[in-house]
Amino acid sequence: MQEFSIKDLESYTGIKAHTIRIWEQRYGLLKPERTDSNIRKYSDRELKTLLNVSLLNNRGHKISEIAGMSEDEMAKLVEHYATSTQNDDTLIGTLKLAMLNFDETLFNSIVDLRIASQGLEHTYLNVLTPFMHQIGVMWLSNAICPAQEHFISNLIRQKLYTHIDRMGPDLVVHQNKTFVLYLPELEFHELSLIMLNFALRSRGYRTIYLGQSVPIEDLYQVYQRIGEVQFISLFTTQPVSVLLPGYLRKLVEQFSGSECEFHLTGGVIQGTKSPELGLVNIYSDLGQLLNAVVA
Repeated sequence: MQEFSIKDLESYTGIKAHTIRIWEQRYGLLKPERTDSNIRKYSDRELKTLLNVSLLNNRGHKISEIAGMSEDEMAKLVEHYATSTQNDDTLIGTLKLAMLNFDETLFNSIVDLRIASQGLEHTYLNVLTPFMHQIGVMWLSNAICPAQEHFISNLIRQKLYTHIDRMGPDLVVHQNKTFVLYLPELEFHELSLIMLNFALRSRGYRTIYLGQSVPIEDLYQVYQRIGEVQFISLFTTQPVSVLLPGYLRKLVEQFSGSECEFHLTGGVIQGTKSPELGLVNIYSDLGQLLNAVVA
């Protein structure tokens, strides 16, 4: 069974370690074991309890009230809020529970309801994107195991592909632009790229989805075969900062004189000056990129 430190609980729930200690002492909400050096160690069950407590507290329930609930009562009330609220923080907190419990049914019930009311694009940008950002923070602090991250990532991927497949092949109404979506070599974080593929296709644009780890030479072959295109890419971890200027120079050298454009965003490229305006365009986030390319 996985064990968690009080710092892990703080990372997972957003509740300060000092507050967790007070709730332990005053209300007996958690009963951690202690190491020989008197360091608290929390179980999966206690983490789930604290997540439920955090969600209910954020919905206006007093800690004294929550402390009097059974685990089942807390879980049922949390599920009620998750399936009846439009509060993004509540949904994100419940998605953490789904990840912790490997609960596909809970994940689907939350996400499908939000998609039905707000649409896939809104759900991805306002719920799933901040959720994945929090997963990244928890990953870096070792508060989640790799299996939990893979579980959630694959559920999101399945959801995106399902909605893309439902659109069918006959939605293209804009014949003047073709978008080629790719990730640079050794880049494998593609969920947001799949989302952009959905967003562009739902607006009636033709897309060519190349996916992960695509060399520049392959991009040039696409251009040679079909002519002018708009390339879109996300730089989440690659190219590493020391190689980024060389990568951008290579794009300019390879495609200079063509009518192609590159539209780039991601953490790696933030703050980078575009080497040649008109060919390489850099955006602060997905929303800005999407608005610019469909303008």
